[in-house]
Amino acid sequence: MRNPLRFLQEVKQEAFKITWPTKKDTVTGSLMVFGLATLAAVFFLLLDQILRFLLNLVLTLNF
Repeated sequence: MRNPLRFLQEVKQEAFKITWPTKKDTVTGSLMVFGLATLAAVFFLLLDQILRFLLNLVLTLNF
């Protein structure tokens, strides 16, 4: 079994190796996510409107 004190020391050493993203990287990533989410929302809105129109067209046909 490992020594808990040594384990905590190793965890601390590994924590210092972490490289965090810069502010620019964070802002860029956030804007990309927001932009792509907006683009997806508009795409699905348009797709929903087109399918609704086609469904209404089919349902109003009288044979």
